[in-house]
Amino acid sequence: MATDEKKVFKLGGLPWWQAVIAVILCAVPMYWGIQSKSMVGTLCSCFALAVILYELGERLPIWNNYIGGGLLMAFFGVALLKYFKIIPEEALENINRVISGDEVNLLEMYIIFLISGSVLALEKDILLKSFAGYIPTILGGLLFAGIFGVVAGLLFGVAPTTTIMKYVLPIMGGGNGAGAVPLSNIYEQVTGDAAANFYGFAIIVLTIGNIFAIVGSAVLNTIGEKVPWMTGDKKTLVRGGENITRDDAKVKSTVEDMLGAVVLTFACYCVGRIMSKKLLPTIAGAAIHAYAYMIIFVVILAATGLVPAGVRAGAKRIQSFMSGVLGMVIMVGMGADFDIAELFNVMTPGNVVMALAIVVGGAFGAGLIGYVVGFYPVDAALTAGLCMANRGGSGDLACLGAAKRMDLMAYAQLSSRLGGGIVLIIASFMFSFWLK
Repeated sequence: MATDEKKVFKLGGLPWWQAVIAVILCAVPMYWGIQSKSMVGTLCSCFALAVILYELGERLPIWNNYIGGGLLMAFFGVALLKYFKIIPEEALENINRVISGDEVNLLEMYIIFLISGSVLALEKDILLKSFAGYIPTILGGLLFAGIFGVVAGLLFGVAPTTTIMKYVLPIMGGGNGAGAVPLSNIYEQVTGDAAANFYGFAIIVLTIGNIFAIVGSAVLNTIGEKVPWMTGDKKTLVRGGENITRDDAKVKSTVEDMLGAVVLTFACYCVGRIMSKKLLPTIAGAAIHAYAYMIIFVVILAATGLVPAGVRAGAKRIQSFMSGVLGMVIMVGMGADFDIAELFNVMTPGNVVMALAIVVGGAFGAGLIGYVVGFYPVDAALTAGLCMANRGGSGDLACLGAAKRMDLMAYAQLSSRLGGGIVLIIASFMFSFWLK
């Protein structure tokens, strides 16, 4: 019986015919206009879209190994279905509200559990080595992104100062809300010109850079598979760190341990909110995101050894569930919020080449400096390079999904949050020096 079960073609963990029936049942209310607007109803719509697209991406030749697999197929597939108006507008609105809206925001819950699980799974010395070398790695990515971008800009007659301000800083700024928007505000404060004049172009090049970052992440995964010495177990940056990563399989975690992990994760998130909203919202004029403070606090807890082994293992189990099950749903949400027409409209040769050069430079610089400080170059290039060049939280998910390295979420968030803060500090000085 067990042998026969293994031979059954499966979709989403179910025998294919059961999965197809389940998908149809979840899709009917969405297309009939009777789907509940609650979180449960919206998740039914998400799974109806995710299961088939995810399995297609995992099984489609070339796409599964070189483009990004199931998670990226869920992202681009939903974006295309949205573009061709195959998904009802009401369903798209509900998905956006539940996945990344202000009131529900499953994306936020997804990210904080990935952060706590990935950090708590590491031993003290790995934590200290990785986070101590991470800021130099980010700076290396920024430096080479600027060099590559300036060289490409000169080919199209763009002045180096313009390239840095209008191309490099927006692309490497940590996304939209944490990057392009505050950069636009800094621009307005310094020049007196409307922030929208800067933002309109910044979001264009950021969009192009985000696509290159996602595709580049899949390329890095392929490089890691072809050249094993350049990467580890896809869970840690430090070379040799996989040998001392905590083995959660040897630690029994109970339901009570998982409850402790949930409570601890929410408490750490609240520490981040308190720090970012009240106690220390800015450093050197740059706003610091709650995720950045949360990461720092979780690292401190893990490094002190105060968290019981069972709770650490529980956090890891929750993280595995989030990345393995909820990940495809989150990517559906990202695709529903992505305007693929915007991408088609901005693909001018100059913008494309310059954005590509900046993204490649960021990955190269982060990989190079990362190797110098003791990191695996592939993983350093991904987290400190490409996760700086994408559109923030959603871009981090797409990049890590394409690279099959969701366990590196804490580092990706450091890039988007702390790295984005570093870019804002740099921008404050550069705008004041060049534009006044």
